[in-house]
Amino acid sequence: MKPIIVDMNLSPLWIQTLRSAGFEALHWSSIGKATDADIVIMDYARNHDCIVFTHDMDFGMLLALTNATAPSVLQIRTADVMPDAISPLILHALTAYANELEQGALLVIDAAKMRVRLLPLEQKR
Repeated sequence: MKPIIVDMNLSPLWIQTLRSAGFEALHWSSIGKATDADIVIMDYARNHDCIVFTHDMDFGMLLALTNATAPSVLQIRTADVMPDAISPLILHALTAYANELEQGALLVIDAAKMRVRLLPLEQKR
């Protein structure tokens, strides 16, 4: 699987959780600046063939507005975003949707369900 970039809005504790499960992962703080705009993270992920893992809904909007085919984005929409609360759910999603994430996808996860849409995202008319 592609390396995973953990966005600034998620704890660096995710790195150990993801690595322990066999995923390559880096927190954005080890790559760029905490103040970098989302588009900077998106460009980096696209250019380095990575997946963005975030709690920020702006990434989905950026994918839609730019008609992008990459990078894949794993977006969580839960109140508690710490690994000890939702890591089983996230690790399951990464495995279950590995093919889609390799192709280019937006995977949205909340406590009740997972939704995946392949890229580019078609804008609703």
